Amino acid sequence: MPIDLHTHSTASDGSLTPTELVEHAALLGIEVIALTDHDTLDGISDAAVAAEAAGVELIPGVELSLDWDRGGMHMLVLWLEPGSGPLQDRLAELQEARNNRNARIVGRLNELGLSITLGEVETEAGTGSVGRPHFAAVMVRKGYVTDIEEAFDEYLANGRPGYMSRQRLRPEEAIELARRSGGVPVLAHPHTMGLDNQAEVEAMMRRLSDAGLVGIECHYGSYTADERSGYVRMARRFGLLPAGGSDFHGTYKTGVMLGTGSVGISVPSEILEPLRSMRS
Repeated sequence: MPIDLHTHSTASDGSLTPTELVEHAALLGIEVIALTDHDTLDGISDAAVAAEAAGVELIPGVELSLDWDRGGMHMLVLWLEPGSGPLQDRLAELQEARNNRNARIVGRLNELGLSITLGEVETEAGTGSVGRPHFAAVMVRKGYVTDIEEAFDEYLANGRPGYMSRQRLRPEEAIELARRSGGVPVLAHPHTMGLDNQAEVEAMMRRLSDAGLVGIECHYGSYTADERSGYVRMARRFGLLPAGGSDFHGTYKTGVMLGTGSVGISVPSEILEPLRSMRS
């Protein structure tokens, strides 16, 4: 049973609408898909309608960027239903922080000599929330960079001159809110955390496991077979469940295919039910 537990739509920084994403999954034979847009559940209702029509199981979710200064720490929260709840209510605050950050990015890019307006970026984003890939797309269209990857490498990635930080949840806070809201928290793409050695990795895994983390994204869209096996072993060592997905963004992340990522992964269907059983 093909599954993909990490995808993005136009509700955040993907290029396909929630409906198009689900329809694309159905065409590819993907039977279970999680929509995990950044800091928002706005695409879930449209995706759910499309999923019912297409015979695809939709798992509602979100991807959170966490407060972590060593690299990028992201958390998927699966089975997080739209509506009111401890984490759901905090998402509105996070979205406001994202909006404030976007205005500051415009100002910084203008200082760097790039004539870009917030209106142009909002138009690129359409009805979804604005993210850095939308800035990158405008930069490509105006000829400041050749592609989205260059926009991040030169301006928008953490540590580059156009990067701006924003309000984020602490890891333990995110896990606690996720569990109280009925969701299943999964550490996304653990290689991005910027940890230097095995001792640091093990200390972080112990910290997150003790806080109530449920799983690790072991089957990520760019991981080799050896990397996937290594993360599965690490998950088992700390009593965590393996998860996996492509991190599909459509044209905003070139070379990443829905369901298979960039290296042709196949997320094992047997990971699904253990994760589902951890819903609170």
